[in-house]
Amino acid sequence: MTISPIRLLLVVLLAAGAVWFAFDQVLQQRDSARSERDQAQFEAEGVREVARLAYERMQQAAANDLKHTQELADARKQNLDLRRAVDAGHQRLLVKATCPAPVPAHSGAGSVADAGAAELSADARPDYFTLVDQLAVSRQMILGLQDHARLCQR
Repeated sequence: MTISPIRLLLVVLLAAGAVWFAFDQVLQQRDSARSERDQAQFEAEGVREVARLAYERMQQAAANDLKHTQELADARKQNLDLRRAVDAGHQRLLVKATCPAPVPAHSGAGSVADAGAAELSADARPDYFTLVDQLAVSRQMILGLQDHARLCQR
């Protein structure tokens, strides 16, 4: 049995078409896989960049927190040292005040002697030191929040 040349040509063309179709499918799968790989790499780079930026912000926030905590500790220590010095009598808490000049009732020679600078009374001193501590805490909280806001704006 012999195969006619036309049939042989048709079988070869059909086989070539099948091979070409299969090869085209493999090329499309390859191109699709490359596209998915490129997209995944792009997304991975984005995730790495976001993670890097988050890490930098956390590091900056930690550094700001450490700075403000140290400044608060220094302010409180300075206030405590001042409190101890005042309690021990080594230093005085002076009040910035002015007193009007006394108007003499008589034109006599008697006058009131200058009593010195105005000073906080003993019962007002603890309130003063508490206020100074609270002021230091508030200041560091405000500075810390401002640093945090600046960090978030970036």
